[in-house]
Amino acid sequence: MTDTGLDLDDLGSAARAAIEILVELVAADPTAPTAVTDPTTVRQVHIADSLSALAFDELRTASRICDIGSGAGFPGLVLAAALPEAELVLVESVTRKCEFIREAAAAAELANVSVVDDRAETFALAGPRLFDAVTARAVGRLSTLAELAAPLLAADGVLVAWKGRRDPEEEAELQRASEQLAMRPERVCWVGPYAGSENRHLHLIRKSGPTPGELPRRPGMAKKRPRGRN
Repeated sequence: MTDTGLDLDDLGSAARAAIEILVELVAADPTAPTAVTDPTTVRQVHIADSLSALAFDELRTASRICDIGSGAGFPGLVLAAALPEAELVLVESVTRKCEFIREAAAAAELANVSVVDDRAETFALAGPRLFDAVTARAVGRLSTLAELAAPLLAADGVLVAWKGRRDPEEEAELQRASEQLAMRPERVCWVGPYAGSENRHLHLIRKSGPTPGELPRRPGMAKKRPRGRN
């Protein structure tokens, strides 16, 4: 599957204005938790890359989206601007990054954003929070990201994971873990190249059954011991 999602010209004026505020804030704020601060590069590395996921209809039509490992707020803040009717919950475990995300959401008047200062595993443990889609642009193996997303997804919900060049072994690892995680790999979409990720691929992974009883595991285990590893 090859697509380019949406770009700024496809969005309404309110969404474009909100995104431009985000670009200006990242460029002007020395505390922004990203090394990318040049406005032109921000638009390519963060904005265009975030919008690329809207190539998936499942994300465009989602009512509730959870962005895990949000970092500086991408893709969550951009998706919130592009999808004003959707609820976006951005989960990030580093407090200073959460503070920046909250400031950015307020500056861009993104009333559909809430920020959770927590790890995905403990956020999931706090009680049922079922989302139509989970996004993960953070670095992590596919099986790790699928494991973190599974307890957060409603039935038939999807994980959209940003990755670089395709890795056959990593994809095979996810395939082996799919039954254990109740997460089925479904599509891979090439949307590159973007600056900083010349071989950008998006993976759509669908929840295929009830959340397994052993999930979520304690924090860090999904990364330390990913399911499906030989």
